[in-house]
Order: sequence, then structure tokens, then C-alpha cells
Amino acid sequence: MISVVILGAGNLAVHLFEALNNADQVSVVQWFNRTLNPLESYKNRAAITNDISKLVDADVYILAISDDAISGFSEQLPIHDKLVVHTSGSVGIHDLDKKHRRGVFYPLQTFSKDAEIDFKDVPICIEALDKNDLHLLKGLAEAIGCAYYKINTEQRQMLHLCAVYVNNFTNQLYRIAHEISDAKGISFDVLKPLILETAKKVQTLSPYMAQTGPAKRNDKKTIKKHLKLIENKDHKAIYELLTDSIKKTHGRQKL
Repeated sequence: MISVVILGAGNLAVHLFEALNNADQVSVVQWFNRTLNPLESYKNRAAITNDISKLVDADVYILAISDDAISGFSEQLPIHDKLVVHTSGSVGIHDLDKKHRRGVFYPLQTFSKDAEIDFKDVPICIEALDKNDLHLLKGLAEAIGCAYYKINTEQRQMLHLCAVYVNNFTNQLYRIAHEISDAKGISFDVLKPLILETAKKVQTLSPYMAQTGPAKRNDKKTIKKHLKLIENKDHKAIYELLTDSIKKTHGRQKL
């Protein structure tokens, strides 16, 4: 049985708690947050505390807190020579205070409060300075049914950058499309099957091979029509930037 203390109460912490608490080989022995209010609804399922001096003994302490807070908070922890891991894609392993055995347990997924997540579909990037600690983190990932990957800090930071492209930037494009369709009284639901099909394609094709559309074909007439339809100058700039990027990737092909 792997004993775990969770520190933090954001979206990731909540999803992690559910996954770990439901795992047969894991025991969430305590959940800490600076304010108890976000944890009150869980007090019958886990020991909760807002007193950092009362942290209990555990195999792993998981910092599910904001990136900026990781370094300073790890210094404040009143524990020594314990495995402390953060869950950030962009923070280095050495940002954790050296009084700890340091590691990373980074779930590469987007977490929203009300969206259910099946951790069996979440890859976990793990890193540790000690071989035994790495083995422990592998066991923790396996306990919640996750595929895990041994990823160092440099690789993880590049993965986090890639994740911003495929998740945050694409979602912003969805938002722009939603705004444009909404303004013309068109339901965004009409676009949802296309969104799903595009996501499905890259499961079997490379993004290069999956690319379609007027920019790839260098369909100048359609591109010109689209640019005339776009009223927002920022939306137009994004359209032009992405169109140029696709053209450069696939070459200028004539119709």
C-alpha cells in the first residue's frame, strides 16, 4: 500500500484525489490546503487539515499547487528526507527544496472542475533523482491505471510547450469559431462532429498527413473570401498567420 498526502485543492488536486482514493493499492492519508473550505465536502472521505505543522507520515507528498508556489512552498514543508513530487509540466525537479527526496508526477491532461476524467487515459510523466523513488512513482501510476513515461525536466518542459499548442491554442480557436458562429445565429453544435473527426484523425495519421483545407491547396479565392468575412482584426491576423504557416509546411500548390 502506497500512502499519499495531497497538498493543494485546485482542479488537478480534486481529480487526483478521486483517482488515488479509488485505487486499491493507494491510501490518501491526508489532504492539506491553506483554507479548509474547498476540502469540507471531502472530510468524511479523507483526513483534512490546513495546519502545515500537522502533516502526517507518508510515502509520497504530492504538490498539486500553482507553478509559482512550488519552490517556496516546498521550502516551508516541515518534513525531511521524504519523497516530495510536484505535478507541473514547466517547473524543474531541482526547484523543489533539496531537503526532500525530489520527484515529478506530471499528468499530461487538461483538468476542469466539472469534467470527468478517466485516469486510464492520462499519461503520467515521472522523474526522480533516486532509483527507488522512481520505482515508487511507477507503482503509483500503475495503481491508478495510467501509462507512465520516464521523462526528464527538459523533455517535460518541451512536452508542456507542445501541450499548449494542441490544447490551449486549439481551444482558443474553438472560442473564436464559437464567437463568429454565434454572431450569425449559427449553433456551435454544428461544428462539434468536425472537431471530433479532426481529433480522431491524428490518432492514426500524422498531423502533416491529416491536414486539409484551402491553405494546403493554396485556394486563393476561398482564402480571400474568408478574409473579407472576418470582421475582427485579431481574428483576421490569426487566420492569416495560420494560413501562411500551413502554406510554408505544405508548399504553394496550384489548384
